[in-house]
Amino acid sequence: VEHPWVCKTIMAAPPPSAPGGSAPPPPPPLQYSLLLQHLVGDKRQPRVWDPAVLGGIPCPPKSEEQKMVERVMESCPFKAALACVGGFVLGGAFGIFTAGIDTNVGFDPKDPYRTPTAKEVLKDMGQRGISYAKNFAIVGAMFSCTECVVESYRGKSDWKNSVISGCITGGAIGFRAGLKAGVIGCGGFAAFSAAVDYYLR
Repeated sequence: VEHPWVCKTIMAAPPPSAPGGSAPPPPPPLQYSLLLQHLVGDKRQPRVWDPAVLGGIPCPPKSEEQKMVERVMESCPFKAALACVGGFVLGGAFGIFTAGIDTNVGFDPKDPYRTPTAKEVLKDMGQRGISYAKNFAIVGAMFSCTECVVESYRGKSDWKNSVISGCITGGAIGFRAGLKAGVIGCGGFAAFSAAVDYYLR
């Protein structure tokens, strides 16, 4: 007679054996390298980002007017015009700043002991600002247009575009003073463009 409080041990039935009498092989262990390949490796499936899944507002399709505006803003003439305006403003500010700290502004070589008036000082500052603004605008437009053309021709956006554009722009500006000045301008402007591109990237 079995006591009702005595616990009985239930043995699990052995798995059915194969027809040949041998047990089936155990499943292969999960390898860590295969798991990494599916998580961060080549076998990882990219996910399509959907703002609606994250609770965001899905973007409506762009209209023809928006596409036309984007094409205009990405065109080379627009970039050149924008760089020209920016160069003009920056050059004017730089010219006025350098004229403000220059002690020879308003200086009359015929009468070196005469103190220049405020009108003469402002006139010289304005002339220097306009001169710097024109030079910066020309350089900015040339560089931006050249870089856009080079990028469109190469089909890539990397540091080589800035170097090539800088060499062309610096060489074109320096060739007005001779071949040697053009070579120096090409190399100097290319190095400066590469440094600026490296810093910005």
